[in-house]
Amino acid sequence: MADIDIRRPHSRSLKDARAAIERVAEHIAAKFDVEYGWNGDTMEFSRSGVDGHIAVTAKEVHVTATLGFLLMAIRGPIEREIHQYLDREFG
Repeated sequence: MADIDIRRPHSRSLKDARAAIERVAEHIAAKFDVEYGWNGDTMEFSRSGVDGHIAVTAKEVHVTATLGFLLMAIRGPIEREIHQYLDREFG
C-alpha cells in the first residue's frame, strides 16, 4: 500500500505529459535527493526511505510512493510539494 497516492487527469498528448513529468521529477530530485529513470511510460524514483513511481497515460498521471518510517513524519509537506509541481505543469 502506498503512503502517497495522487491521480491527476490531463488533456495533453502522451509525449507532452511525459515531458512535464520529467520537469516535475527534476524538481523533486533536486529538492529531495532522489534518483529516477523511465521504464516505458512509468518513471521510477527512489532514495533511502522512499520508493515510488509516476505512471503516465494518455489521460492521467498517477503518483505513488512508499515512505520509510522517518519520511512518514514529513509526508504532508512531501505531498504538498508534489501537488504544487503537478499544478504548475498540468494546472
